[in-house]
Amino acid sequence: MRMVKIASVFALIIGLFLASCTNSTSEFEVVNPINQVSISRVEEMPNLPKPFKILDFNQIAKDYDAKVYDFNQTGKYWPLIWKDNSRKNFNQETYGIYTAMGDVRQGIEHYNGIFHESLASIGSVLGASLVGVNKSDQDGENYVAMLKNYFNSETEWNIIMNNTCPEVAQLGGGYARDWWYDVYPNLLFYAVADFYPKEENYDMILRSIANQFYLADSTLNGNYSYSFFDYSKMTPAKNWICTQQDAAAGHAFVLYSAYQKFNDPKYLKGAKSALEVILNQKENYFYEILMPFGAYVAARMNAEQGMNYDFNNLLNWTFDGTSVCREGWGILVDNWNGYDVSGIVGSTVDHGGFGFLMNTYDAMWPLVPMVRYDQRYAKTIGKWMLNAANTSRLFYPYEIPDEHQTIPEEKEFTKRVIAYEGLIKKAHYKQYENIEAPVAIGDGMHWNKDNPKVSQFSVYGSGHVGIPGAIISRTNIENILQLDLLATDFYRAEAFPTYLYYNPNPDAKEVLISVGLNKVKIYDAIKRAFIAYTISNNFTFKMEGENAAVLIFVPENAKIDIKEGKLYADDVVIDYRYAL
Repeated sequence: MRMVKIASVFALIIGLFLASCTNSTSEFEVVNPINQVSISRVEEMPNLPKPFKILDFNQIAKDYDAKVYDFNQTGKYWPLIWKDNSRKNFNQETYGIYTAMGDVRQGIEHYNGIFHESLASIGSVLGASLVGVNKSDQDGENYVAMLKNYFNSETEWNIIMNNTCPEVAQLGGGYARDWWYDVYPNLLFYAVADFYPKEENYDMILRSIANQFYLADSTLNGNYSYSFFDYSKMTPAKNWICTQQDAAAGHAFVLYSAYQKFNDPKYLKGAKSALEVILNQKENYFYEILMPFGAYVAARMNAEQGMNYDFNNLLNWTFDGTSVCREGWGILVDNWNGYDVSGIVGSTVDHGGFGFLMNTYDAMWPLVPMVRYDQRYAKTIGKWMLNAANTSRLFYPYEIPDEHQTIPEEKEFTKRVIAYEGLIKKAHYKQYENIEAPVAIGDGMHWNKDNPKVSQFSVYGSGHVGIPGAIISRTNIENILQLDLLATDFYRAEAFPTYLYYNPNPDAKEVLISVGLNKVKIYDAIKRAFIAYTISNNFTFKMEGENAAVLIFVPENAKIDIKEGKLYADDVVIDYRYAL
């Protein structure tokens, strides 16, 4: 270890010396580049998925918000938003978003408008906030404040839940107690809260959630082998739904976020406790979406808290489709009739494969910023993101041929912002069984037999498009994406702009990017070296074939220092693994 540190320091000194003498913008010789760690299932994905097209997710997110949050939208099945004046949990008016288009369970005319899901409301507020929309002051409405009604104080659970009134949700054809539905809305709420730190009552709610999760973890005492947890009685239980051990990853994410926000060591203790539960699992219990958050928290704790967690299992379990809880749940790797469909999250076995849009978008949230804390995974996450982004367009009815979707005659009602919920190899409805794969399809008719065909368009899942919208930008090379590693890295310390690039091509490419008006020096966290100095506006760098780069734009005059194995620029960490 001592020799590695000496070599690293020497490499830095030489780089700085060359810069001061020549002010060169060429790449310097690298002494100690970081080795990449692969994920076997990502290795099976194509480097160049076909047919290839990357959507402008950022614009789709803005268009979704403008149309779905418009009470004056006209047309059949529109508007998709309504006001709820039931005043559950908080004495204020709130609102609902349809789960699926035309969902007969929802709207102001059903159950007085009480039945709506936080996955739609909080998820879409997060998506819009990520692409720069201020949801606390939009057309005279504060949608951020309205989310407080999902804080279930009346049930005494005292956490954010998927409904403002779970009992009405049951009457409306809602869900049995299903642990991820009770945990995940709290992750979404924590993310939203990071954008609006001064929102009234938010700190109270955030503390309550963290306290409840801390008590739950203490009660469970290392055993998460349950279907759900009653946060009012602090008792775990089992039902017909399989056990969801990866709920521990959700607890860990919230508790570590609470620690970063409130600096209460109790929350750090709870985050470690919950995380170590999932890290010590011997089998894969990936259920819906929470598993990859465990990998992110582990990587971040290693970087920020000096831990030495081995989280490779969590990544493999996320991808490989070997869940013993939910058979085959993972990330698809396949080609259906000439369409590469790799990278999307869902069942690898159900009807030959069944991927879901929301799960795919939401997996990007933890896995992309994970690379900032552990750049060993840059190449594999870059390759997965290229495949996931490419396949994601096939959920949108104007992006997949009519002969590959179940209801192309209904697509005009989506107004180009609502996508199908799923992409399946073999349709599970008899009337669609002759459609050749890939088949864009939805589950709305499954939730309620009275739902119209158009309910296959997923309003709630489409609202999470702001996640890729904030992360993904394009470069001058069509298949080399710029991935923002800070976009979904919530409650983080100060950081300089940090981006991941992956070149899937067999040959080297000259990549053109913009670094802004102020002069910067550019650090590559994979090469562990500065590759350019005195750069402003546009910058071109060479990427070797099938390689990745993690570039940090450091202010030109920032002082570079090494402390405890980390590389700093003006006391801001730019490489957590510099001397490892």
